[in-house]
Order: sequence, then C-alpha cells, then structure tokens
Amino acid sequence: MKLAAMLLAASAFLPAQQPAPPASLSIAQAVEAALRNYPSIRVTQEQMNAAAAGIRLAQTAYLPRIDGMGQVNRATRNNVFGLLLPQSVVPSISGPVLGTNNLGTVWGSAAGVLLTWQPFDFGLRHANVATSTALRDQAQATVTRTRYDVSVATADAFLTVIAAQQTAQAARAAVDSWKVLLKSIHALVAAQLRPGADESRVEAELAAAGTQLAQAEQAIEVARANVAQFVGLDPAQVTLDPGKIVTQLPREAPLTTLNAAANPLAVEQNAAIASAQARLQALERTDYPQFFVQGSASARGTGAELDGARLGGLNGLAPATQNYAIGVTVVFPFMDRFAIREQEAAQTATIRAGQARYQVIATNLQAQFNGAVAALSGARRVAANTVVEVSSAQTALQQATARYQAGLAPIDDVAQAQRLLVQAQIDDALARLGVWRAALEVETARGEIQPFLSEATQ
Repeated sequence: MKLAAMLLAASAFLPAQQPAPPASLSIAQAVEAALRNYPSIRVTQEQMNAAAAGIRLAQTAYLPRIDGMGQVNRATRNNVFGLLLPQSVVPSISGPVLGTNNLGTVWGSAAGVLLTWQPFDFGLRHANVATSTALRDQAQATVTRTRYDVSVATADAFLTVIAAQQTAQAARAAVDSWKVLLKSIHALVAAQLRPGADESRVEAELAAAGTQLAQAEQAIEVARANVAQFVGLDPAQVTLDPGKIVTQLPREAPLTTLNAAANPLAVEQNAAIASAQARLQALERTDYPQFFVQGSASARGTGAELDGARLGGLNGLAPATQNYAIGVTVVFPFMDRFAIREQEAAQTATIRAGQARYQVIATNLQAQFNGAVAALSGARRVAANTVVEVSSAQTALQQATARYQAGLAPIDDVAQAQRLLVQAQIDDALARLGVWRAALEVETARGEIQPFLSEATQ
C-alpha cells in the first residue's frame, strides 16, 4: 500500500502525456487541426470576448450612481472671509468667520450618500451600447476572417507538401531506373561490348538524379515544417494523406458569379464601417444637455461652537447633524461643440475611407476570382496534355533503350529519353495538383473553402 501511494504521488510530478497524433492527416483534418491550434485564432477570439464585455460595460450607464462617504478628522477651525478659486489643495471650512487665528483643534466627522440618476440622455447611452455592439460584431468578423485565412494557408501548405512529395517520387523512380541501367551497362562494359565512357555517363546521370531527389526531399521537409506550424505538431509527426488529390481531378462544376460581399474580408470591412458609423452617431449626441436627478442624505459632527469655543472630549466624532436634499441638475457643455464638430468631421472621413477600402477589397476579390477561373481552365487543359506527355516519354525511353541495346543508338539517346520521362512525370503530377490549387483559389475568392475540402476528402 505504501509503495502504491508513493508511485501515485510521484506520478503527479510527471508531465501529462500528449495525445498521439493521427497516423496521417487528410487536408480537411489538417485545416480542422489548424483552426483548433493556431494561436492567432485564440487571439482574435479573446478580442471578441473583450468586445462583448464592452457591451455589458456600456449598458451599466443606465444604472443609477450611488456614492458613499465617511470621514473623521482633527483640525483647526479658523475661517476667513473671501473667495478661493476651485482647487484640490486647500481644504474647505464651513462656518462663520471668527476673526481669530487659533491653532487649537477639534474633532470633526461626516458621512453621506449621493444618488445620481440620468432619466434621459437624448439617445447617448443607447448610441454607446450600439457602438459597443458594432465593435463586438467587428471582432466576430475578424475571428471569421482569421479562421478563413488560416484555413486557406493550411490548405495551400498541404498542397505544397503533396507537390514536393510527387516531385520526390518521380525523382526517386529516376534514381532507381538509372541504377538498373548502370548495372546493365556495367555488365556490357565488363564484357567489352560497350565503351567505358557509357558507364561514366550513366554514373553522372545517376548522380544528377540523386541531386534532384535530395532537393525534392529538402522541399518536402520545408513544406512539412510550414504545415506543422498550423496544425500544432512537430514536423517529424506530420504525415499527410493526399487522398484522391494525386489520382483524380476535381469535378467540373458550373462557375457562378462572385458575391464579393460574402467573402470574410468584405464582411470584416463592412463591420468596420458599421462600427465607425455607430461611433459617429454617439458623437452627434455628446453635446446635448445632460439631466441628472440627484438625492443626498448626509450628517456632520463638529467639536466647535459658533463662537469658536471648543467642546473638548470626543465631541464631533459622531455625525449628529443631518441634512437631506433632492434636486435636478442640468449640465450644458457649451464649449464642447467646437471639439465635437471636428471629431465628427474626422469620423466622417474615417467612414468614407472605410467605404473606399471596401471598394478596393471588392475589386481585388473580383480580379482574384477572374484570375482563378482562368487559371483553373488552363490547369485542366495542361493536365489533359501531360497524360499524353508521359505516355509518349515512356514509349520514347523504351525505344531508345532497345536501340541502345541493339547497338543502333548512343547512350546519349537513352539519357535524353530518361530525363524527358522524369520531367513528364513531374509535369503530370504537378498539373493535377495545379488543378486542385486553382480550384482552391476559386473557392478562396468566394470566401468559403469547405466545398473544396469536402470534395478533396470524399
């Protein structure tokens, strides 16, 4: 029992085991992991929470204000006749002017409560709540736009890894092919049926293919590290499942016109415009008169008589003299109008700038959509042509190899045909991925890549 208790206590100091990463991530799973783990999303989410708290803060302005005060002091009682400008240094003294300058002190006390309530404000508090609500909506739009950016970046990084893997696969096949050819030629050279230069040429081609493979593998690691930063895993743990991306093309669906207003970038900008307009409406109400209903109950105590005599002892420690009051206070901010007018002009200019920025965003999205549609159409034509390119290159390599083995062609023909086949295989793989990437760009311009993710993982 003691051993079990010791082991249980020791386990409390061990780091918690992290859940094992999935065997491989599809493109949809990679995007989902990025939306769950990428730090910028949590940043914008907390900003939205802060904006939501701002709404509740603005709503507290409807509540009455209650201030309480209690005070005990020991002070002199000398008072003079005359005016003193408002300040916060010299304490105020109530009571008659005694005409003396006596340093004797007495006890004094005070306690009170002041209730202040604003029955109406010409819509100022409502405008402030509306401003806070608009800021919350803008923060929510920023969260949506951030999630959109992270989703697109993750999907693009995923396709980059797959493209690097396809290039490495073709380069690896070329290395294997050159190794087989080198073994065959080595036997022919050993039998003095081919010159030694042929073997040296194949060795050089094998080394070049090995270099190409190393570069492709380097590109894979770099691209995998880019994916890892989004999905929250160590690069060594990132294993991707391309699904049908490397074997099939996306369906040819009819392309509808672009609704730029639905894109998260445009939605966020519209929310920023609405927030600026709400602030302008609040500014337009800040120079109105302010009405306050006030009620006060207070009591004071003093150890001094009207003639200046001191009562002594503990007299004055208890607030024994009471007062109450109720009234209405109206505040007219006459001179604030000049500053508010300039603030309104600045805010109006901010709104116009936001509206112009929205037009820029809409124009750029339309251009992005048009370019993506053109790229998708061209990528499909390229993908259809690379199939023929691979087939022809394979036939050319077979013929060149057969002619070389029959002594009818030099090794250069085989090398050229082999390089042509490798390039054709790379072109074919990248052409298919180019179609998927162009389809992603189309959905990116539309502002919703979920249809793309669904098709890629079906």
